[in-house]
Amino acid sequence: MEESNAIWIEKYRPRLLKDIIGQHEIIDRLRSYVAKREMPHLLFTGNAGTGKTTAAVALAREFFGDEWQMNFRELNASDERGIDVVRNQIKQFARTSPFGSSTFKILFLDEADALTNDAQSALRRTMETYAQTCRFILSCNYSAKIIDPIQSRCAIYRFRPLGRQAIAEMVKRISEDQDLSVTDEVTDAIFYIAQGDMRKAINALQGAAILGREITPDMIFAITATARPEEIDDLIDLSLAGNFLGAGSSLQALLHDRGIAPQELIGQLYRAVVRRDMPEGIKVRLIDSLGETDFRLSEGAGSDIQMQSLMAKFVMYGGRDNL
Repeated sequence: MEESNAIWIEKYRPRLLKDIIGQHEIIDRLRSYVAKREMPHLLFTGNAGTGKTTAAVALAREFFGDEWQMNFRELNASDERGIDVVRNQIKQFARTSPFGSSTFKILFLDEADALTNDAQSALRRTMETYAQTCRFILSCNYSAKIIDPIQSRCAIYRFRPLGRQAIAEMVKRISEDQDLSVTDEVTDAIFYIAQGDMRKAINALQGAAILGREITPDMIFAITATARPEEIDDLIDLSLAGNFLGAGSSLQALLHDRGIAPQELIGQLYRAVVRRDMPEGIKVRLIDSLGETDFRLSEGAGSDIQMQSLMAKFVMYGGRDNL
């Protein structure tokens, strides 16, 4: 058994395709490749923590069995994103013969959207030249950043953010193995903070487990520096009611007393506004303000004044009768 202080995202990472949770259609198609002993180049795209890397490694394990480490290589394009990594490391691996009885090898290139256009063009030529001895699996968050000639040579799989059922299944599996007490309310809190990212969910559960075996929603929100949904709703209520001082005080408590990052708070406000029942005109203006503030913060603007400005806009929009 692994040590008790192991990182849970690695300890509970699925080793086989059948153990991967929440991407059933994709997994079924990948398993069909294993059954036929053949596969094309693949492009995995989707948000972080949805199973792209896990699926690639599990696919290699099932294709090659005990020889999988000899016939599989993983590179991260964000480490070396220029044309040299294609000309040297990638080409060198692709041109060598498979080990053992395998007919081809697999090269997994994570964060492929970090490659420059020149590097991607060189990669496209490498994929063509060595297609008989090497299959490529490219992984990225944004498929639009991958050049069309590469996309056209790959079977594209879009990994969706994981739903509550998938998150709950993994939380249950881990809590039973770790002898943790986890209620439905705790699972809801984990799903809320994870936003479809299994790594976030598992890390939150492990962080809370350090504090005790009886997990509570407050432990989840505290360990992840996340505001509770009702706190976000209260902040919106205060601002839309025209109480700028009250909203500003609540905002400062969340940002400074609780240590919540401004852009994390903007994300929570956005999610609350989207699901809120309110006049469409007000909702449009609130979302526009959230987007503008998020952009300004990403460009390096001062967080305190930008967040107070955001609350001021919420107060102004909430007080308008005709939008």
